[in-house]
Order: sequence, then C-alpha cells, then structure tokens
Amino acid sequence: MGKLFGTDGVRGIFEKELTLELAYGLGQAGASVLGRNAHRPSIVIGMDTRESGCALEKALADGILSVGGEVVLVGVLPTPAIAVITKELKADAGVVISASHNPYEFNGIKFFNSQGFKLADVVENEIEAIILEKKEIEKKDGGCIRQLENPEHFYLGHIKKAIKGDLSGLKVVIDCANGASHAIAPGFFSSLGAEVIVIGDCPNGKNINAGCGSTHMQLLQNQVLIEKADIGIAFDGDADRCLAVDNAGNIIDGDKIMNLIGAKMKACNTLKKDTVVVTVMSNIGLDMALSAAGCKTIKTDVGDRYVLEAMIAGDYNLGGEQSGHLILLDHNTTGDGMLTALMLLELLKEDSRDAKTLGDLMTVYPQILVNARVENSKKHDYLKDTQIQQRILEVEAHFQGQGRVLIRPSGTEPLVRVMIEGKDQVELTAIANELALLIEQRLGC
Repeated sequence: MGKLFGTDGVRGIFEKELTLELAYGLGQAGASVLGRNAHRPSIVIGMDTRESGCALEKALADGILSVGGEVVLVGVLPTPAIAVITKELKADAGVVISASHNPYEFNGIKFFNSQGFKLADVVENEIEAIILEKKEIEKKDGGCIRQLENPEHFYLGHIKKAIKGDLSGLKVVIDCANGASHAIAPGFFSSLGAEVIVIGDCPNGKNINAGCGSTHMQLLQNQVLIEKADIGIAFDGDADRCLAVDNAGNIIDGDKIMNLIGAKMKACNTLKKDTVVVTVMSNIGLDMALSAAGCKTIKTDVGDRYVLEAMIAGDYNLGGEQSGHLILLDHNTTGDGMLTALMLLELLKEDSRDAKTLGDLMTVYPQILVNARVENSKKHDYLKDTQIQQRILEVEAHFQGQGRVLIRPSGTEPLVRVMIEGKDQVELTAIANELALLIEQRLGC
C-alpha cells in the first residue's frame, strides 16, 4: 500500500491525517487521472453524515474545478449508491466522503471508476504520486458544479430490480447507524410493503456509528424483541454493510447471510460455478453449510477489495466478509447493505421458516486465537520452517475436515497469530497454545 491510500481509500482523523489541503489535492489529481480522456471530466461526489463532510466536499470540488472538471453533487447517500449513479450518468468517476464504520472524528475519501468499481492499485498509485511528488498539473477553466435532483431514485430503482415481489407481511426493525441510509432506507422498505420500525435515524454529525448500527448491535437486538419483529437489519455508517438480528434477538452475521443467499442462488441456478468467495476469517461452519447445499467456497485475504478481485478473476457473482460486507455482482459493483437486506428480506418472506431457524442452518464453530511473539523480521518464516509446517499438517489431518488452522502474521506487531477452528473448545485451546509455543521456539526473539 502507498502512503495515502489504504485498503479502502484515504482515511484518517479530519484535519490531522485527512486535511482540506489533501482533499483538494485528491480532487485535482483524481480528476486529472480519471478524466484524462474526457474533454471535461465529470465526477460524482456523495457523503455520509459526519460533520466534516461538507468541508471535505467543498475542498474536493474545488480541486476538480481547478482542472476544468464538472462536479455532480448528490449529498448524503450510501456508498453503493455513488457506484450506481456514477455508472448510470456515465461519469468519469465517483467519490465517496466517508469513513464507513469508524467514529465521526474520522473521515475518508474513496474513488470509483466510471464502471462503479473501486480503483486498481496502479491508478491509486498514480494519483498518490502526483500529490506526494507535487507534480505539476495543467490548470483549466470551464469547471462547473451541479446538484443532481432526486439522486436516490437512480439507486433505489436499480436495487429494486433485484427482487421480483414485495415484502408485505414482514415486520422489520431497521438501524440506520445515524448514517448515510437514514433518509432513504425506511421509506424504501416501507414502499415494498414491510412494516418498518426505525432506529438510528437522527444524525447530528457526531453520532454516526455511536452505540448503533452494525458495529453495536445491542440496541437493535433489544428493539426486535420489544417490537416482536420478524427480523432486524443493521447498516453501518455508509451502508455498504448489513448484519441482521433474528426474531429471538440473535445476531445473523455476514457468514450466515452469505450461507442463506448462496444456498438460495444455488437452488435457483443463479450462483455462478456454485461458488461463494469468502475471506480466510469466515467461520468453517460456512464452508460446511454451503457444502451441504451443494456449494463451494474460495478464500481470499481479509478485505472486500480482495474478495472483489477474486470474483472478477474467476467470474463469480457472490462474495463477502463476516462483517456483513457482501458483494452481489449481478446487481452492484461494490458492497451494498441495502441490497443485501433486500435479498435477505425477500428470502425470509418466501420461506416458511422464521429468521432464527434460517440463521441456525449454519453452525458457528468455536475459534481460538493465540499470539506467538517472534522477531519482526521472521514473521513470515513459519512458511518455510519444516517443523512448523509439519505440525500444521498433522493438526489439519487430525480434524479431518471438521476444523482448520489459520496462521497470519500481524501487520503492525512482532506477532504471528494462530487461529484454530473446530468443535471442541478445550481441545482447540490446547492445540493453539502448543502450536504458538512451537512457533515462538522456532522463530522467537
């Protein structure tokens, strides 16, 4: 990764890591690179509800205007809506001002290309190099700003096509995380016939993700029980994630949602290659549940960009993370919380079973995580240490497909993380500690 762009755009505390000067530079460099073949580059800008959003929007717009670009403002909308609108308008790029599930002090700037996909590393590197190396950019006149009227119609009309019927008969509690979905999600699901109770729909610039949304599920769990609802839906601040709560108050995480949607797509012959793309952190219970439904899984590194890369490379149409970041490529080019919720609710309406029964179709296996302290320079040496590799093979053979071992070096600390999944938590703990000790003995300080 470069010095500015992380796994999901540029992110940091407003006016510390993410300054107005940097936002101006990103607008200027981004329009220059992404609109290179356009007479006047057209850039869509949307944001979530953080108090820093408007200032960053102005700085970004000023940067785009400085190179003669057209700025299309759409205001507060979910991140996936910007991807849809960018593609629908045939704009050269889209920009989202959001720090997703982070607290309000943080903000971020992430780009979509003209097709609604997040930028390739090579493009991010080019934008970054212009800013960090202070390269000269040709200034142009003729830039303009316009406000797009009813921008949500582009997005809602698009995702509505993902289902065939309506949601009548369902009682749903929706937690909008005081974020980007607050103004459109309640009305949208109500318009499809659901009885909707809303929480987390009163943003004040500072309460986004604060004790609510997909990172703090307790409020939704309680409300589902109070309302005796069929299901609860939780979005994060920019609504690119969705988690759920069943009618008994239990969390339905991203793995369980992928299991349900994947199995349904398999049954409808719409799951490409009968395969779901997941990350290495998905629970082994997902593999087993999908296997029982006749599906396979492919694993990637943690991060939705890696999931998407594998989906495009292998021509798959469903993938995601345990966090609720699901990508349904038949309907959108990025993680989409409202789309995920829409498909989950349709599934619940069509099935005779309640949300708890459906969620319990996947068994969540215990996960034990133990850290092995090693020299920083040796964090990757477990891959070539014959004794460590032999022990890993022995443990995997012991589980015989009923468990797994995952070894991951820490990105920031002198640690190798040992994660083991299986049925017996006591046995898992003993094996994980023993394997971590072996790693420390072989690679330790």
